[in-house]
Amino acid sequence: MTDPTLAPGAPPLADDDDVVHPVPPAGKYDTEIDRLFSAGGPLAPAVGSFSPRRSQTEMAKAIAQAIADQKTLIAEAGTGTGKTFAYLVPALLWGGKTIVSTGTKNLQDQLFLRDIPTVRAALKAPVSVALLKGRSNYVCHYHLERTLQNGRMTSRDDVGYLREISRFIKMTNSGDKAELSKVPENALIWNLVTSTRDTCMGTECQYYQDCFVMKARREAQQADIVVVNHHLFFADVALKDTGVAELLPSANTIIFDEAHQLPDTATLFFGQTVSTSQVLELCRDVLAEGLAHARGGPDWAKVVTAVEKAARDLRLTFPQDIVRMSLAQIMPSSDFFPAFDTLKEKLAAMIDTLEENAARAETIEQVRVRAVELAGQLDGWKQDNKGKVVEGDQAVLWVEAYSSSLHLHKTPLSIAPIFTNQREGTPRSWIFTSATLAVKNDFKHFSNQMGLTGEASQTWPSPFNYEEQGLLYVPTGLPDPNAFGYTDAVIDCALPVIEAAGGRTFFLCTTIRAVKQVSERLRKEFADRGLDYPLFVQGERGRTELLDSFRKAGNGVLVGSQSFWEGVDVRGDALSLVIIDKLPFAPPDDPVLAARIEVMEKQGMNGFMHHTLPEAIINLKQGAGRLIRDETDRGVLMICDPRLISKSYGKRVWQSLPSFKRTRLEADVVAFFKPQQPS
Repeated sequence: MTDPTLAPGAPPLADDDDVVHPVPPAGKYDTEIDRLFSAGGPLAPAVGSFSPRRSQTEMAKAIAQAIADQKTLIAEAGTGTGKTFAYLVPALLWGGKTIVSTGTKNLQDQLFLRDIPTVRAALKAPVSVALLKGRSNYVCHYHLERTLQNGRMTSRDDVGYLREISRFIKMTNSGDKAELSKVPENALIWNLVTSTRDTCMGTECQYYQDCFVMKARREAQQADIVVVNHHLFFADVALKDTGVAELLPSANTIIFDEAHQLPDTATLFFGQTVSTSQVLELCRDVLAEGLAHARGGPDWAKVVTAVEKAARDLRLTFPQDIVRMSLAQIMPSSDFFPAFDTLKEKLAAMIDTLEENAARAETIEQVRVRAVELAGQLDGWKQDNKGKVVEGDQAVLWVEAYSSSLHLHKTPLSIAPIFTNQREGTPRSWIFTSATLAVKNDFKHFSNQMGLTGEASQTWPSPFNYEEQGLLYVPTGLPDPNAFGYTDAVIDCALPVIEAAGGRTFFLCTTIRAVKQVSERLRKEFADRGLDYPLFVQGERGRTELLDSFRKAGNGVLVGSQSFWEGVDVRGDALSLVIIDKLPFAPPDDPVLAARIEVMEKQGMNGFMHHTLPEAIINLKQGAGRLIRDETDRGVLMICDPRLISKSYGKRVWQSLPSFKRTRLEADVVAFFKPQQPS
């Protein structure tokens, strides 16, 4: 150990602002939970690898108490705690009507198909369970029939996929596209055979009684446990269009798993977005309905083309690269403003035409309503005379340009008041859990973001022996992360470590550009050095396929960015080294971040210390959490960013990570990977 700041020692006392709110004292369910989670309890035979863990048992007691008292609990559970069972056992036994919200649809399916049935069977709990997803996950009878009759397929694959979906709808009970593995989840055909809030016919639909969306909502109404995901939950709060709104009044318990994702998800849905893609989709449907039901009326192609051209011209006011900038950053002389006005004018003219023809068909009236809503969203996206923050709304207006579309966002600077308002009313228990909610035992950042100030919060440590199982390595001699050639210098440091590990590596990057640079260089170096390590690169195949191939290879190197920092579980020898290229700070030009920091600094706070740094630490904890996944895993966490040592905030960063032994010497890492001699 060559750097004094990395010398191991007793954990520091909490800083003055590190507030941990105590959990209520022992509750009436403690004895029963001790029995359930004991070696002789019902969970042990139901789960082959189950063994009692004190942190899991204590967490379950705290959740049971919060349920009994109808209170809020913020529960951080270190990797390996078994948080899923810790909240499912009290929820199934005492939670009443419970909504469990997860971070991803994959985790949602895992809970519904595996975890809840396992716990329910072990406890012999007489509870009913339902799975509820957004409407885009369910095949729509009406749109499938329409596509079969009128669909102009753009590829041979789509024709085959459509045939599979036609067979599937005759056999499925749920209509959930996740059940149809023969059609990829991202296949474009799904857009033509599912409904959106705008295109749903509602009670007017001839298939309303058979509708899979309505069936899923009816089952959710009657179930004791309903599994949703964060996107669905907050889309409902914002749009009242997912069925959760009907569940909330009767729910006794709300559990958010992977709760660290909530601030970003809630921000997305409490804000508003309107895009040129929506305009083009509307135009497509207006043309179809006009030609189908009012062919003798106006020149529909001419009406639609004017709006389509205006939408495309608006996108072209920005360069082809991906652009993110606040409204205040767009120059007053930019072509954007006149193009925006032109789009609104052309859309208004199309609405006039639709109004004149709405009586001809119900579907023309439907697209007219959609057009009016879209026009209202465009009208609402405007600055006040002071600039970027719309007065009274505390929102930032910003644009995001993709290769073929432009998104206009109106994003709240804080979701805390909105979410607090949603939680008021009927008393119920709210549980927020994740492996990464605190910064060095301080929950303030998460609780402030969500409006949970003063609520009970606690960390249950991982049962893993991190000091024996892992090593934190920060190499010496690296340049500043912003310096030219930084990524190549990182690769130079990483190559001997990858070789010592025998591959078995996750190389996690903070940007897509770095993923490309790292993968190209590693491919060349492996070939030049005769290293037979299969290389798996994000974007070259789907995430699930990449992970499966990585596990099977046993000596692979996977290079990825944000989507591989969390929700990825590779146990055993296949993963023994996690390399992180730099601390995952949000880009400083992010318009929402910039506006939030500006507001914080006007209030006398330090935007970096109070927002940017805690966000980066929580993200880094997620990346670090990929390494040790069970009691027998061993591995090295290599963080290449020299700021971990050189900056005063570095200490706060590594004190928030697992308690690995620490080194700056490559020789220590090589020795760690040498076969262990039997004692």
